[in-house]
Amino acid sequence: MTDPVLAVRNLRVYYGTPRGAVRAVDGISLDIDPGEVLGLVGESGCGKSTLGRGILGLLPEGAVSDGEVLYGGRNLVGLSRKQLRRLRGPDLGLIFQEPMTRLNPLLRIEDHFSETLSQHAPGLSKREIRNRSLETLGKMGIPPTRFRQYPYEFSGGMRQRIMIALALVLRPKLLVADEPTTSLDVIVEAQILAVLADLKRDFGTALLLITHNLGIIAEACDRVAVMYAGRLVEEGPAREIFASPAHPYTRELLRSTISLETTGLHSIPGAPPNLIDPPSGCRFNPRCPDVLRVCPDEFPIPVRLEGDRRVECWLHGPKEKIPSGAAEPLEREKLAAADGA
Repeated sequence: MTDPVLAVRNLRVYYGTPRGAVRAVDGISLDIDPGEVLGLVGESGCGKSTLGRGILGLLPEGAVSDGEVLYGGRNLVGLSRKQLRRLRGPDLGLIFQEPMTRLNPLLRIEDHFSETLSQHAPGLSKREIRNRSLETLGKMGIPPTRFRQYPYEFSGGMRQRIMIALALVLRPKLLVADEPTTSLDVIVEAQILAVLADLKRDFGTALLLITHNLGIIAEACDRVAVMYAGRLVEEGPAREIFASPAHPYTRELLRSTISLETTGLHSIPGAPPNLIDPPSGCRFNPRCPDVLRVCPDEFPIPVRLEGDRRVECWLHGPKEKIPSGAAEPLEREKLAAADGA
């Protein structure tokens, strides 16, 4: 057994708005071990990107956070921007979701890499900076002939690859990848997954992979964390969760994917709730096909299952905490309830 690279304990991130606090991340706990890939999956608006940025301390004005984000024995929550900046790069890396807005249009690609490496690895010579930059870009399929070009001379997919290379060039110990394969074709997507696998194997990098693509989760991840309405509703080994999902939300997500065996489209009724005023009890209860009488009234207690799995659902107990008669199915119109939530 080894200590986790990252240990998150009861992390909360709220955004202040005129209508009230948006509970984007509401009590999340998770661990990531060295060389492990943890996939974070869920619908849009469930708080996945906020969790990734909250871990790295990259929150906008008006956001507040509390809890613990433990890295190297230090709690990152509450550190100053200067202290966090020292950790970003060689220790903590981030692949942004929108490459078109992250690259400076006035700087050549060469300048982006030179600035990154000179700030975070000041001991490198100009030749070493150039060689490491070209090596990393080459792994992303970008030839040396394009090193001195500007961002506008690249397609959206190539800009995404440059952003990934900028995150990988410092070989961070923990990498948060927020939709790293968005807008890329399947061939380039496979190349990037191979590079991430190499980073894990060669440097023991721990990776938090945020994505909507369950195919990528199945191929690239060791464990899966399923997020809904600011909470982790299920977590465990990827193979076991895909074979036997415990939470109704996980099951419905998997049913909504398309495969060669798909004969009809499936969707989850309704939409994720308003996080200013989420539903009482289990937050998935207005959309859940297996809702019990206890679900709208009592917040579910996390339960440990076999195989190092955790689920937050009354279907799995603890039975002694459910009031008498409240474990029965609740008959009601799910679609109407979901639309009114």
